[in-house]
Amino acid sequence: METYGYVRVSSLEQNTDRQVLAMGELQIPPQNVFVDKQSGKDFDRPAYQKLIKTLQSGDLLYIKSIDRLGRNYAEIQNQWRILTKEKDVDIAVIDMMPLLDTRLHKDLMGAFIADLVLSVLSFCSQAEFDSIRQRQAEGIAAARLKGVKFGRPIKPPPSNFTELAEQWNNKKLSIAELLKRCNMSKSTFYRKIAQHRTAQAKNP
Repeated sequence: METYGYVRVSSLEQNTDRQVLAMGELQIPPQNVFVDKQSGKDFDRPAYQKLIKTLQSGDLLYIKSIDRLGRNYAEIQNQWRILTKEKDVDIAVIDMMPLLDTRLHKDLMGAFIADLVLSVLSFCSQAEFDSIRQRQAEGIAAARLKGVKFGRPIKPPPSNFTELAEQWNNKKLSIAELLKRCNMSKSTFYRKIAQHRTAQAKNP
């Protein structure tokens, strides 16, 4: 039997130290701790998928809290079933031990209580995720009303864009050389050339 730990934060900027320290206190070998820096909206995460392939029947998996496993109610329930039923792995949720420690709930009543706790925590995890997204959307909308612009700044085409476009159109300039001189992607160039032609049609 091997013991593993799973650690997740939502972005590259967030710190995993607290979760990693908890795994260390449980004497889980560092090579057995899998870390993702990615949203918990689904389970399409590289470290988690590698962990799933690594786990064997009888292994033990620690997570710090349910929201570190995921943020989607239905997906958490499904992954818990896959881990405990299909993979035959025990799971211990550190912040909720002993309530969520499958090693201790092999009888019917214990399993019922564990399932109930899991359902409540999974619901809370998704509710918090939805609330965070709603606040972010409201914040962005309020910022836009104040004139704040999001995304990469729009780079204007070079002053000789028309001349370069004509050379390309007359096959005097390759698309690769054109994009290099304009410092733009192919999709941006085609969008700019379409805008340019529309402007010319309106102002012959």
